Amino acid sequence: MRLIQELEAALAGEESLFRAQLLREDLTRLKTLKKLAETSESLEAFLKQGFFIGWTPGDARTFELKPALEPLLVAFHAAFEGGEDTQERLVAAWRAFDAFRMERLVGCLSRVPRPDNRN
Repeated sequence: MRLIQELEAALAGEESLFRAQLLREDLTRLKTLKKLAETSESLEAFLKQGFFIGWTPGDARTFELKPALEPLLVAFHAAFEGGEDTQERLVAAWRAFDAFRMERLVGCLSRVPRPDNRN
């Protein structure tokens, strides 16, 4: 899959230890999704299993990622099944998910107020 190849290439050139670790974890998750796509009987079964593969520690906060994670899983399943533009849609869904995840999970650690929270 193109997305896995792109992340592997990004990992090879990544200088940030934090980002490199996140890329390794993401690659493991995506490879798990690929195995699930190979064995799932339906999109519904794939979604049910795909939500709980460790997107957050113990999947304790994975529910917070649902608005971006569900479209990613749907795009991943479609890309696995094949089609004209499915790889491009998967990469776009990944970028949207990654940005959402960083804002939601890592952004909460920031001490700098977000611009949209200014009074």
